[in-house]
Amino acid sequence: MGRTFQHHIGPRPESNTRILQEIESTDTACVGPTLRSIYDDQPNAHKRFMEKLDARIRNHDREIEKMCNFHHQGFVDAITELLKVRADSEKLMGQVTDTNRRLQHAGREVTSQTDEVIHCRLQQRNMVTTVEKLQLCLPAHQSILTKQYCFCRHYAALKTMEQLEKVYIPRVSQYRFCQIMAENLPRLREEIKEISMSDLKDFLESIRKHSDKVGEMAMRQAQKHRTFNSALTKQACLGHYTKPVYSVIGPTHAHIHNALMRDDDDVDDEDEDGTEEEILMAHDLVDFSPVYRCLHIYTVLGNRETFENYYRKQRKKQARLVLQPQGNMHETVEGYTRYFNQIVGFFVVEDHILHATRGLVTRPFTDELWNMALSKIIAVLRTHSSYCDDPDLVLDLKNLIVIFADTLQGYGFPVNRLFDLLFEVRDQYNETLLKKWSLVFREIFELDNYSPIPVETEEEYKLVISRFPFHDAEIEKQDFPKKLPMSQSVPQIYTQVKEFIYASLKFSESLHRSSTEIDDMLRKSTNLLLTRTLNSCLQNHIKKPHIGLTELVQIIINTTHLEQACRYLEDFITNITNVSPETVHTTRLYGLSTFKDARHAAEGEIYTKLNQKIDEFIQLADYDWNMAESDGRASGYLMDLINFLRSTFQVFTHLPGKVAQTACMSACKHLSTSLMQMLLDTELKQISMGAIQQFNLDVIQCELFASSEPVPGFQGDTLQMAFIDLRQLLDLFLVWDWSTYLADYGQPTSKYLRVSPATALALLEKMKDTSKKNNIFSQFRKNERDKQKLIETVVKQLRSLVNLMSS
Repeated sequence: MGRTFQHHIGPRPESNTRILQEIESTDTACVGPTLRSIYDDQPNAHKRFMEKLDARIRNHDREIEKMCNFHHQGFVDAITELLKVRADSEKLMGQVTDTNRRLQHAGREVTSQTDEVIHCRLQQRNMVTTVEKLQLCLPAHQSILTKQYCFCRHYAALKTMEQLEKVYIPRVSQYRFCQIMAENLPRLREEIKEISMSDLKDFLESIRKHSDKVGEMAMRQAQKHRTFNSALTKQACLGHYTKPVYSVIGPTHAHIHNALMRDDDDVDDEDEDGTEEEILMAHDLVDFSPVYRCLHIYTVLGNRETFENYYRKQRKKQARLVLQPQGNMHETVEGYTRYFNQIVGFFVVEDHILHATRGLVTRPFTDELWNMALSKIIAVLRTHSSYCDDPDLVLDLKNLIVIFADTLQGYGFPVNRLFDLLFEVRDQYNETLLKKWSLVFREIFELDNYSPIPVETEEEYKLVISRFPFHDAEIEKQDFPKKLPMSQSVPQIYTQVKEFIYASLKFSESLHRSSTEIDDMLRKSTNLLLTRTLNSCLQNHIKKPHIGLTELVQIIINTTHLEQACRYLEDFITNITNVSPETVHTTRLYGLSTFKDARHAAEGEIYTKLNQKIDEFIQLADYDWNMAESDGRASGYLMDLINFLRSTFQVFTHLPGKVAQTACMSACKHLSTSLMQMLLDTELKQISMGAIQQFNLDVIQCELFASSEPVPGFQGDTLQMAFIDLRQLLDLFLVWDWSTYLADYGQPTSKYLRVSPATALALLEKMKDTSKKNNIFSQFRKNERDKQKLIETVVKQLRSLVNLMSS
């Protein structure tokens, strides 16, 4: 209220004085509100305040002036004194600086030594304290850890670290050095982990390089074991064997383990005589300690599962590499040997790891690896064996597969599929044998002279019958020199069949098969040789153009003797296998049918070649179909043909009777048919009676040849019946007996029963129109018109018979 009142009546003088006192005495931060109160007052109040302020400032100026005047003289005197002291102070400053410099230089060494003493005493105190604490809490463990790490005793180092962490470091965990030590232990663990993993990788690389050597040793041991057992079995069969007091040790994993854990120097101690123990001691190719160390280290670190997974993964990769064959593996036995050695070495190592590490690999894991490997091995062997055309190489492959299977079977791996594969390989082996023997048979047939074997002395005779079972009482009674009916190819073929049986038997060895199964294998493979290879070679050779009738005759004789020798081959196989041929399931040899087929083919070829030869002579025929009368003698080509047939059939004396008779009958029928075709040839338009008479002379020679019994064994006029069609046709025209023909046609007792109306019509039409040239009825010129009418009448009747038959 008072402030409001003052605003209306104007500020009092004492109010301005108070404001000035507040401004002079208060902080500058509070001046603002004070001054604002002046401007908030009545108008012109600030003017009065400014006047009051100016008066106050002039008052203070007067007081300052009075004070300055009062102290001026004293200030002037002080400055004068200070100027006097200045010179002395500069001189004193120089003396002090020089003294300080000399003092610092003199005390520098002392100061340095003092600092060193202080630092050394501090270190000594810390060291004493540290030693006391370490002796109390970490007795020698740090130094032991360092030594263990430096000497690569990583598993022991890990155990020491574990003891440090759990027992000793907690006692002094408040010290900084212990904290540093505790921080370094994980790093040290990682370093040990990396080092052990590096050692494991080196181990994996090492076993990859040495797998083939390990496998070679294991397979050699299995082979020695098999050989020894085979010898014992033979001795037992001979009755000269007594059971030894010791036992035969096979290639078990314990033996391989002992061999793998030998020192390297023992490799040089192998003796050349190669005893079983020396073979086991001869190989120290793999050091398994990296695996054990790494497994223990990862177990301590709590990463065993990681290690197991890594190891198994790497071994699976190595297994795939090992199972990958070289491209030219099928070319040599060394390629197969190296392939099998690597696989055996791989699984020998895995078996050792299985039994030595307790869980690093498990039986299911190895079984999985083996099943995968087995499928791959079988596929590889199927592919590569199919490329092989050398039976010796296939046989070596079979022996390798047997040793390979026996070796891995000794380690507990199932190998039944491998023995099943051997049956496929056996088929491949038989195929290569058949190809090889096919070349052998071809060479024998090509080099054979196809003539009976001459025997000059008894020694030669014995040599021949020692190679081929030939027995003939009549020939044995003959004096030397003499001839055996077969050619030299017969004993050669018989010997080669026996060689084939021996070669086939080689594959059956060591297959764990019974004698009955082996007997069945031998008989089946021998049947293939006889029915397919030998038969094919014979058939192809028979059909070769250069094989003549003499060779074909000898081939028939040879096949007859080979057929008779088949029973001796049966006995030969029986003696090998000791299986009675009377056994129910015994396979019989198909040699009889094989040689019968070949003989039939040769017989058919004889018939074909005889007919071809007859055709060649027939082509030489040069009849004058318009001749007035015959020459009175047979044609030259026909006489040559008959002479050829006589000489040929003389060679057939060694053939079986039916073969010679069939060949003779076939030749006569073919000759008759060829002559009939010549007479009825559509290209031949006219035939004179003279030509018919000449043709009749030739047919008479054929009939004389047939009646001369060129081949013995024909009854009556059987062979002459081959020309009966020609004879009846020619008689009909020569006698001109048309009335009898037409009257008796269709009667079983007809004189011209074998003359068909079509044949008679065809020949009669060739003789109908002969008026332009030598008329066949020229000697009957008076009755020529009647003869022509008769011919036309006969032609009409023959045509009606032909039409009747066709309808």
